[in-house]
Amino acid sequence: MRNPADEWRVARMVADMTLAEKVGQMTQPEISAITPDEVRQYGIGSVLNGGGSWPEANKRAAPADWLALADAYWSASKATRTKVPVIWGIDAVHGNNNVHGATVFPHNIGLGAAHDPCLVRAVSAATAEQIRVTGQDWAFAPTLAVARDDRWGRTYEGFSEDPRITRAYGWEAIRGLQGRHPLRIGADGVIGTAKHFIGDGGTEGGRDQGVNPSSTAEMINVHGQGYYGALAAGAQTVMVSFNSWTNPELGINEGKLHGSDLALNGILKGKMGFDGLVVSDWNGIGQVDGCTNASCAKAINAGIDIVMVPNDWKAFIQNTIGQVESGQIPMARIDDAVTRILRVKLRSGVFDAPKPSAREHAGSADGLRARALARDAVRKSQVLLKNNGNVLPLAADSKVLVVGKSADSLQNQTGGWTLTWQGTGNTNDDFPVGTTILGGLREVLGAGNVTFSETADVDPAGFDAVIAVIGETPYAEGVGDLTRRTLELARLQPADLAVLDKVSGKGTPVVTVLVSGRPLHVNRELNRSDAFVAAWLPGTEGGGVADLLVRGPNHGRGFTGSLSYSWPRSACQTPLNAGMAGYDPLFPLAYGLRDGQTGSVPALDETSPGYSCGGGGGGDADEELEVFVRQDVAPYKSFLGSPDNWGGTEIGPDLTEAHGSISVAAADVNVQGDALKTTWTGTGPGQVYLQNPGGGTDLRPYLNADSAVVFDVIVHQPPVNRTVIGVHCGYPCMSEVAGTKLFQGLPVGVKSTVKIPVDCFAAVGLDLENVNTPFLVYTDGPFQASFANVRWVPKAAADPDATQCSDLT
Repeated sequence: MRNPADEWRVARMVADMTLAEKVGQMTQPEISAITPDEVRQYGIGSVLNGGGSWPEANKRAAPADWLALADAYWSASKATRTKVPVIWGIDAVHGNNNVHGATVFPHNIGLGAAHDPCLVRAVSAATAEQIRVTGQDWAFAPTLAVARDDRWGRTYEGFSEDPRITRAYGWEAIRGLQGRHPLRIGADGVIGTAKHFIGDGGTEGGRDQGVNPSSTAEMINVHGQGYYGALAAGAQTVMVSFNSWTNPELGINEGKLHGSDLALNGILKGKMGFDGLVVSDWNGIGQVDGCTNASCAKAINAGIDIVMVPNDWKAFIQNTIGQVESGQIPMARIDDAVTRILRVKLRSGVFDAPKPSAREHAGSADGLRARALARDAVRKSQVLLKNNGNVLPLAADSKVLVVGKSADSLQNQTGGWTLTWQGTGNTNDDFPVGTTILGGLREVLGAGNVTFSETADVDPAGFDAVIAVIGETPYAEGVGDLTRRTLELARLQPADLAVLDKVSGKGTPVVTVLVSGRPLHVNRELNRSDAFVAAWLPGTEGGGVADLLVRGPNHGRGFTGSLSYSWPRSACQTPLNAGMAGYDPLFPLAYGLRDGQTGSVPALDETSPGYSCGGGGGGDADEELEVFVRQDVAPYKSFLGSPDNWGGTEIGPDLTEAHGSISVAAADVNVQGDALKTTWTGTGPGQVYLQNPGGGTDLRPYLNADSAVVFDVIVHQPPVNRTVIGVHCGYPCMSEVAGTKLFQGLPVGVKSTVKIPVDCFAAVGLDLENVNTPFLVYTDGPFQASFANVRWVPKAAADPDATQCSDLT
């Protein structure tokens, strides 16, 4: 129930505010794009920091640095006429994971495998305390996605494929973050966020921000369950999902949920009775038809109260005020949004709280650390899949050889959303309070009993066991999508299989620990292992993994975790969820061995479908060939070429590289960091391109299917000299079309989607049986543009907006 005193106070404040002050409350810029004085000047209601954003852009910023900025924003807001305090939101999804020195907990996939609701609540409460240390008010957590296709790169952010688990843990996570009272957040708590509403885990093909074709019943019974739990626990905010909800056969055509009046006003605020605030995701309004990142009356009218508009916030304020004045947005909708914002702020206690540095837990180094809890969470989350011969647990005096790239890598074991957005670019030195799995083994066995060789260049003879720590490397949204690729680890990480091949079959038992953000097809790896453990993404306390491998004082009851996601029997067996017709997993939902159980896993089929689960050969292509979607889509990699190195310099995962005449940097076109912003200085020629280093591919089916090479682009500075767009078939086999006039004709500073028929390249000599470079842009003069979402799309050549070949000569 609402507090009448709060409602009276809120109504008084809303009635006293100007339109500009109201829109300021609805606007959420990113900390790198707004100063404290601008918070005061524009009456901003909230700020956020994205993944990989820190005070003064300092990755190792101390709590005092975070608090200083939080105090500055708070003081600026208190200096406004209304004196409404600003609140700061942060993606604290497995601990306060943006902050140097914070304990990082297992990702949700691991907590789901622990099957311990009390643990989820405890981890969330500890996360809230960590956030208090650095002065934020608002956690963008928990994620309540029910992942249905494990190719989705955010699978690890969900607790389970079972919506019942997600519902229960949504309740516990909100109670842990906000406190036990559903309408008042305690001094130790922060504002929680149920995200992403709704259906982000159910997109076709596991494509991030894609289309969820669920029926209304499936949307409620599968994807909506987490929200019932979280809202019942008192969740004060809900974040909208990037995905679309569309199924024409069922009469569902909501499109992007950021613009769905049915989902937000009708279902969430109407039928579900949610009286807190709805916040958009990063530039999410820009994906709604007819909208841009800085202007979207449709999204506000659909029910979004706070708009996450990281960089274009000044234009957003101006546009929104104009849309209210012109009648596109009713003043009643603005008043409702601001009422909800102020209601949440009152419930959070920020109106009566001192500045962030004077609050409970602020600046406490101990508050950032929860090592015992995290280690316990790691122990409970491990799932034993195979234990032939009862190899585990090892004796406490065992001599072991430890191999594999993830044994001594805090970057790999913490995964995405850790210090940086994608979790990449980190080293062990970035985690001053943490233990690798190797470090944990040295602790429990004694350093003298542990020999480490990452690439297994040590003879395993004479050791009691080999412990191989293998698996995925970090990724987050978008970049982690497998799209058409298989779930086969041997294809995704071939070096892991090479390591196992060096140590297996040599007479020494092999124990494999898989670090991953999803179930994977690991039949080859299982066959080379006597024991096999799914460790998920355990966070900074790798000692929790070691505790279960070795019989010792911390071994406790041994393995207690069980699968919250079904495990695939074959490489293309996805979606794979309990209750589906023909359900036939290798290991079913809730599977997990206990100490003393072997599972008797037999030799498994190692048949491989190759790299992809579809496409290739003759006939007509029927699905997109993705080449660059936020980052390179394997097997393609991005390169720069110029007189400095025409052979090509690979552009790394940070999307940053430079030659003398050409450079690239990450930029935003559709979503955060999804584009190669390419600058030709004019001092010489240069090219940016996407190429398969392994050689060419038969892409004739795309010509047969009337496909187009499609890409999104923002032209920042039109080209001056000759510019070409190319597709190569192994130099000197190549084809080019003229791009100078095309790029000169595009609007500057605005996203455009270009569609060039594949037939245009075929007409000028492209050998489609052997395409190794599906996209290239070359010029020898000044030019600057951001390229994103490069793909080959069947039937797109027939679209009305496709470029005519005659315009490219």
